[in-house]
Amino acid sequence: MGTVYESIKPEHEQFIKEQKMFFVGSAASTGHVNISPKGHDVFRILSPNKVAYLDLTGSGNETSAHLTESNRLTFMFVSFEGKPLILRLYGNGRVVLPNTDEWDEAVTHFDLLPGYRQIIISDIEIVKTSCGFSVPLYSFEGERDVLLKWAVNKGEENLVEYRKNKNSISMDGIMTPIGASLAEEE
Repeated sequence: MGTVYESIKPEHEQFIKEQKMFFVGSAASTGHVNISPKGHDVFRILSPNKVAYLDLTGSGNETSAHLTESNRLTFMFVSFEGKPLILRLYGNGRVVLPNTDEWDEAVTHFDLLPGYRQIIISDIEIVKTSCGFSVPLYSFEGERDVLLKWAVNKGEENLVEYRKNKNSISMDGIMTPIGASLAEEE
C-alpha cells in the first residue's frame, strides 16, 4: 500500500500544510528512541529535499541530543480529518542554534514564537506515503497556548536557566548543542 518518492511532491506539500501537528522521531546509536509531537505553525518546506522546524523550549531536548550522535531523523504527518493518509519524511538532520551564521539565514523562514530555542533542519532522502486507513478521525478544536504563555511568563533570562537545567543533557546522558553552547559561555 505504501509508495516511496525521492522528494516532496506538490501534493505532499499541500497535505503537510493542512496538518495541525506532526511527529519527529530520532535515536542515538544506543539508548532510547524518541518520538516528539509538534504543534503550532513551525514546520517549513525549504525545497523538495529540505525541511526545517522551529523548535520551542520544552521539558526535554532528546531530538537535539540524538542529532549530535546520529543525524537520522523521521517526520510523520497523519491525516486525522478527511481522506486517510500517513506521510513520512526520512532524512539527515542538524541543529541550528541562535547567534550562528546559519541561524541568521534559517530564521528568515519563521515567525519567532515565544520560547524558541533552536531550528532543526533536515535533508530529506526518502518520502513515503501509506494508507492510514486505521487512523481514527479527530476534529481540530484549536492550538493550545499553554507553552507559549509559559515561555512569555518565564521571560528570556529564566528560559536560559531552564534550558541549562532541563535541555542540556538528554535522558541517556548525551550533551545537547544547547548544553555545549551554555558550557562554553561559563
